[in-house]
Amino acid sequence: MPDSRYSDLERPPLSEAALTRALVRPGSLWTALTVVGSTGSTNADLAAAARAGAPEGTVLIAEAQRAGRGRLGRTWSAPPRSGLTFSILLRPQMPIAAQSWLSLLYGVAAASAVRRIAEVDVRLKWPNDLLIGERKLAGVLAERSGDAVVIGMGLNVSLRDDELPVETATSLAVEKAACTDRDPLLRAVLREVETHYRDWTRAGGDAEAAGLRSAYLAASATVGQRVRVELPGDRTLTGLATGIDKDGHLQVEADGERHTLSAGDVVHVRPAG
Repeated sequence: MPDSRYSDLERPPLSEAALTRALVRPGSLWTALTVVGSTGSTNADLAAAARAGAPEGTVLIAEAQRAGRGRLGRTWSAPPRSGLTFSILLRPQMPIAAQSWLSLLYGVAAASAVRRIAEVDVRLKWPNDLLIGERKLAGVLAERSGDAVVIGMGLNVSLRDDELPVETATSLAVEKAACTDRDPLLRAVLREVETHYRDWTRAGGDAEAAGLRSAYLAASATVGQRVRVELPGDRTLTGLATGIDKDGHLQVEADGERHTLSAGDVVHVRPAG
């Protein structure tokens, strides 16, 4: 039965019922949780659900994703049940400028959760890629849908070396992490996201007051490094990444000038040289 959810015993399916019992409770941020066998894109599905009035805290998890996307429409795929592929729906009541921090908030929360559960040194490449060393473990994509924000993550869990999509990727299994069980990893990420989101909300969207900016800087693999920033139109900027401003933008010193870059301004950020 090659299409059975149990065809690969090393990659067991997630239990929607168990995850719902653990995470969807009175007073929790998480209001509904669904696990599907396959879909095109969890972000696209949740964006449509948001337009139809789905509540904040809706979570959609796919065991396989046929049309996963990263920033700037880059494709992303993995074997079924080899990773965590899921999206969350938020309806923040904050100024739009403050909401630029949401994808960074998610990156901080996910990195913290994975670091604690899997016991690997996860860092953040601006704005929100999770790295181990210089190899990518997970990507995060935030998209607006009306007054809602949908944030999705693809985390490589049990992929083997020969299954990695590119040489610059890695997985928890490749890194010999202490935990490659997707259930506790997912629970930890969602609980950490909830904690950071509530702190940020109580602070009125002020990343400094919420402790979010300092937490991001502590986990950053970009700030303090010389970087080569690829910009639209085949332009590049090489300099020292010096910080993250109040809006979550990257600050780069180059040729005696400070450049402030939003995620939408940038094609790629790489270590210089």
